[in-house]
Amino acid sequence: MSAGQGSAVVLGGKTGLLGQALCRCLTGAGWHVAPVGREDLDIHSQDSVIALFDKHAPDVLFNTIAYTQVDKAEDEPETAFRVNEKLPVLLGRAVKGKGVRLVHYSTDFVFDGHKHTPYLPDDPVGPLCVYGKSKLAGERALLELELDGLCIIRTAWLFGPGRTNFVSRILELATERQTLNVVHDQVGSPTYTPDLAAYSLELVNAGGRGVFHLVNSGSASWCELAGEAVQAMGLTCMVTPIVSAEYPQKAQRPAYSVLDTEDFTNLTGTRPRPWLHALREYVFQHL
Repeated sequence: MSAGQGSAVVLGGKTGLLGQALCRCLTGAGWHVAPVGREDLDIHSQDSVIALFDKHAPDVLFNTIAYTQVDKAEDEPETAFRVNEKLPVLLGRAVKGKGVRLVHYSTDFVFDGHKHTPYLPDDPVGPLCVYGKSKLAGERALLELELDGLCIIRTAWLFGPGRTNFVSRILELATERQTLNVVHDQVGSPTYTPDLAAYSLELVNAGGRGVFHLVNSGSASWCELAGEAVQAMGLTCMVTPIVSAEYPQKAQRPAYSVLDTEDFTNLTGTRPRPWLHALREYVFQHL
C-alpha cells in the first residue's frame, strides 16, 4: 500500500499522545483518517467494535488505547488486563478475514531488564509488573489469532505534543524548583511521538508484519532525559541523579529496556534519528 491511498481508524486518536501524532501524520500523508475516542466506542463490546468497522471500513486499524497507569495497575489488575488484553482480542476478531491490517502498540515493559544490550523482538520476555504482564498477554492473544496483516509495535518512554508527558512535566516542575531528583538507574529508549508515527507509517507502507521495536535511537536514563530537557529549555534547575530505591514506586520497572530497531531499518531503509535531536525539536517547537 502506498502513501496517500489508505484509510485508517486510529483508536485513541482524539486525545491520546500517540494517537494524535498518528492522525496528524496520516492526514499529512494523504490518508483518510477517522480518529476514535473512548466516547465513540465501547471498548468492551464486540458489537460496538464491529459497528465501528462497518461504519468506517478502514484499510488499517491503529490501536493506541491502553491502560498505562503502571503503579495503579498493581491495584487494578482486572482493569489493566481488560483493556490491554481483552480489547486487542476484540479488535483482532473483528478484523480477521476482512482484509484490514491491525497495528497494535506494546511496550518495553514486557522485558525483565536483565540484559545489557538492546532487546531484540524475539528475545525472551519476562515482565516484572501487572502493566507489563497485561501488555504481553495482549500481544500473545493477538498472535494466537493468526491475523494476516498483524503488526505489533513495541515502543517506550513517549514524549511529544498534545498531552502531558514525562518531559513536559519535568519542565513544568523545573520552572518551580531549584533542584529535581530523578532516577538514574533505569535506562531505556526515549521516543518522540511524531517520529514514532512517521516510522509506523513507513512500516505499514513496507508491509511490516509480526513484532517490531520502534523507538528513537540511542538510550538514556530518566535523569539524563530530564537533564537534557532542562538544558534545552535554558532553565537553571539542577537535575540530581538518584537510585530507584530513593523514589519507591509500587510497580517494579526494568532496569534496562533499550529496544533494538534493526529489523525496522532492514525492512524500510530508515534508521530512527537520535532521541536527543527529537527532544530538542520538541522543546524548541512545542514548548
